[in-house]
Amino acid sequence: MVSGREPCLKNPFLIGNSGITTLRELLSCIILKTMPTPVEIRIGDLVLRGELYDTPTAKAVAELLPIESEFNVWGDEFYFEINLRLPPDRTATTNVDVGDIGYWPPGRAIAIFFGPTPLSSGDKPVPASEVNLIGRIHSGAERLREYKDARRIEIRAVT
Repeated sequence: MVSGREPCLKNPFLIGNSGITTLRELLSCIILKTMPTPVEIRIGDLVLRGELYDTPTAKAVAELLPIESEFNVWGDEFYFEINLRLPPDRTATTNVDVGDIGYWPPGRAIAIFFGPTPLSSGDKPVPASEVNLIGRIHSGAERLREYKDARRIEIRAVT
């Protein structure tokens, strides 16, 4: 996945010439070309910065912020139910990366991926079923492993 906005500032449709080499990176750049919502994810004394994309599902989640909830742990994934019922959208996928934030339609839940899940065969997370990609943590998502016992998480918009 594109690690920042550098390649996205160029023409994202010029695969290869812009630093973009995969369809996933191209789709990420198209999503990033819009206005994401900056967020902080707080758990225990850890604060991670990230963003919610400018997609209909992510916008619906952003309208609920701040969200504070107890969470469930599934391998290296936190998930928690929110008051939103949306179907899979154009971003729905089981191909997620460490740091991705998804909306899981069957569970009406936000899922935060920070490492392998029970369905993984390597280091990459694999959700239970398709999630709508709604955002990402900029860096440090792996640190969430240290907070599996915290049990409460907060996501809030920041300026």
